[in-house]
Amino acid sequence: MQEIGFGRLEFLRIDRGEILLDPWPTCVRDVKFCSTWERPTTSGDFLLKPQVAELFAYIRAVDAGEIRTLEVKHGLPFSMEIEMAGGRRHA
Repeated sequence: MQEIGFGRLEFLRIDRGEILLDPWPTCVRDVKFCSTWERPTTSGDFLLKPQVAELFAYIRAVDAGEIRTLEVKHGLPFSMEIEMAGGRRHA
């Protein structure tokens, strides 16, 4: 998500609370001209931003499904559309 900066990931499958990366999801970057965005530098040790922690918690609660689109802004998850195949494990 940090590599995309602004854009979206498409067709991320979820199975038993884990994202499947085979096949690799489609990555679409939004490009705006005459604007700049500097990707934050990260070291090996960093705290997860609340948006990322919330995304991971949501994914862990899904038995099976597909994230149709995961919108990314400033390198962080912003919103998503998800198709629920097996429902959520927890309400």
